[in-house]
Amino acid sequence: MARFDESPRADLGIAIAAGLIGAAGVVLASVAAHRVPDPALVTAANFLMLHATAVLALSAWSAQSRGAPGWWRVAARLILLGVALFSGAIAAEKVGGFRLFPMAAPIGGMTLILGWIMVSVAAVVDWRAAGQASATAPRPEAR
Repeated sequence: MARFDESPRADLGIAIAAGLIGAAGVVLASVAAHRVPDPALVTAANFLMLHATAVLALSAWSAQSRGAPGWWRVAARLILLGVALFSGAIAAEKVGGFRLFPMAAPIGGMTLILGWIMVSVAAVVDWRAAGQASATAPRPEAR
């Protein structure tokens, strides 16, 4: 039996979360436009929608990766966590009138940065794996 993280369901779970984050971004943009006109809410909504799209792409990349699918999943999960903390902290304060916890937005921002760095790490791991695969692949014969 394969571990959950090694199954196609892991990428589908990330895609589901990306869809929910994207939907939250649309809802928050609507709140910012019609109920609580605050530029911070617009920023939070934009972050949600932008990162939902990026996470969806990372999920697809993970599904096709031969050398580093787990690394792509870690990057996607970090970005999901980071944007949820960052945008959630802003929304909680501006719409709900409460704070998630001290430093939630900055921690979310740092988690986002770490997630984007992990994208680069995943790409390097995949790049190296592709180089090793091409070095061991049989070369076509000259005619």
